[in-house]
Amino acid sequence: MNALELRNVTKRFGEVVANNKVNLSVEAGEILAILGENGSGKTTLMNMISGIYYPDEGEIFVNGEPVTISSPKDAFDYKIGMIHQHFKLVDVFTATENIVLGIDDGKHFNLKEAAKKTAEISEKYGFDIDPKKKVYTMSVSEKQTVEIVKVLYRGADILILDEPTAVLTPQETEKLFNVLRKMKEDGKSIIIITHKMHEVLSVSDRVAILRRGEYINTVKTSETNEAELTEMMVGKKISLNINRSEPVDPVDRLVVKDLNLINSDGVKVLNDINFAARSGEILGIAGIAGSGQRELLESIAGLISPNSGEISYNDPKTEEIVNLREKTPVQIRDLGVRLSFVPEDRLGMGLVGNMDIVDNMMLRSYKKGNSIFLDRQPPKDLAETIIEDLEVVTPGPTTPVRRLSGGNVQKVLVGREIAAAPTVLMAAYPVRGLDINSSYTIYNLLNEQKENGVAVIFVGEDLDVLLELCDRILVIGSGRVTGIVDGRTTTKEEVGLLMTKMDGGNENG
Repeated sequence: MNALELRNVTKRFGEVVANNKVNLSVEAGEILAILGENGSGKTTLMNMISGIYYPDEGEIFVNGEPVTISSPKDAFDYKIGMIHQHFKLVDVFTATENIVLGIDDGKHFNLKEAAKKTAEISEKYGFDIDPKKKVYTMSVSEKQTVEIVKVLYRGADILILDEPTAVLTPQETEKLFNVLRKMKEDGKSIIIITHKMHEVLSVSDRVAILRRGEYINTVKTSETNEAELTEMMVGKKISLNINRSEPVDPVDRLVVKDLNLINSDGVKVLNDINFAARSGEILGIAGIAGSGQRELLESIAGLISPNSGEISYNDPKTEEIVNLREKTPVQIRDLGVRLSFVPEDRLGMGLVGNMDIVDNMMLRSYKKGNSIFLDRQPPKDLAETIIEDLEVVTPGPTTPVRRLSGGNVQKVLVGREIAAAPTVLMAAYPVRGLDINSSYTIYNLLNEQKENGVAVIFVGEDLDVLLELCDRILVIGSGRVTGIVDGRTTTKEEVGLLMTKMDGGNENG
């Protein structure tokens, strides 16, 4: 019998149909992966199961019985718990305090008993958790563990995990998957949403595919492969190869020496950073989230001022060595050193939501000209090129950006920087949250830039991609360079170990 079943579930937001007559089931003791491109309705569907949204049509069954889930509390009553991408924890509380927060079972609050029960759950499934540790001192992986234990503590038998490995190292991901396998053995039903195809194939029993809000099929993982799943997800055959070419005549375009940065709390965020980014090469930057990647790129772009060190730029036009630390962010951009940072808040940082795509192109392309009338044609052409090349799903270039889905906003952000013909392109998390098809479009765009002689610096989260795309990989751990490795010969395990290493490593490359 199915632990959970959806029959003809439909959800509309105004004229947009997010889910259309979706049928889906998950059995007890099974891991079901849900695959789909951006905007295919995966999260909307999970939000209906967990009580955040209410379906417009269709039925939900738990253990064969029809149920009405109109709030997260209803979902918990049916033993359904969801672990969201963005954690909902109180920073100043301990793990145990967060786990019991909001439980209203009429019993008196006993933290000692709660800590004991937390420890029992952790031991049973192999969690690594310190019940007394405060959330603000935890790593991302520890916070996620608290969120999972929180739903287990409340008695959940059906767990939904939304992109659970987005910010984990390979070692942390493997640890999480081992825990999920133990839960499965214990009879729990687990639904996992992920964009990472190799994870789907390694951890799930079956895979359900959604495409543009429609349910396509559910297949046994053991009977499918990456190409077949991608074709079902996208609706056509696509190539999943990154064609990494050999760098041609690489020249040191950007050289960073002994760079140090201390933040306002007195913490050394960057510690003696040394490296060179070369023309015609993709230099990857790997590191656990918050290891200093952001601060490094913002220092190069002139957005923050380091305490000491040198940032030199070899200008291909004049062949002069320019000290970037003496330049303003606008001067640095005009030299051709451009930063495309895809932040969590895509609209807050890079684009103006109420403006259309053409106007957002003009934000970057134009300074105060002589004419009071700006020529709208080049940015309009640029907007149309980006929409076509990156397959931005939009009614047209004059659609306000806030009406696009997150993934499509992201394509506009990255496309705008590439269109500026830079000499150094720093792309930070350019595929975060993008589906596999869009991600490969962007990898190929970065490769084109490399082949045009651009020095590309790529900060990414997926180690498989870093190994396949980059010529060299610079690994940062706690603000230090722990190693520089060759993308063609290194392994995922080597990079993962360097990511968690605390002291400076050897540079080779």
